[in-house]
Amino acid sequence: MKVPKQLEQYRLRVGDYATAFGEPYGAFDRVPGPCGESLTIMMIDGIDTGWEHVSVSTRRRIPNWTEMSFVKKLFWDPEECVVQFHPPQSEYVNTYSKVLHLWRWRKGTFPQPPADLVGVKGLTLA
Repeated sequence: MKVPKQLEQYRLRVGDYATAFGEPYGAFDRVPGPCGESLTIMMIDGIDTGWEHVSVSTRRRIPNWTEMSFVKKLFWDPEECVVQFHPPQSEYVNTYSKVLHLWRWRKGTFPQPPADLVGVKGLTLA
């Protein structure tokens, strides 16, 4: 996981979520998103927990697939497996209704289903 240099200008440097330039965690506000909506992004490198984590929110709605893919590309390499979870309903935490989360397990290979359960690799249908 990396903190992209282009995000540093959006890092919060005052208030409850303030962090210093270059820290491997922090909050970034009013990041221009790929769909014209500003994004608020909070991230932590997961050294202590084993889970790299990024939360993504907008002010008006839940982030969409394009925005989540944009954020995934900001923080992780293309070949790293990053997931969104749908936990058991009894374990839901919904502090802010317009936020989604991306996670990456640092302590080994995260299991993935076979690609052919998703579709035919290389086949694109309109």
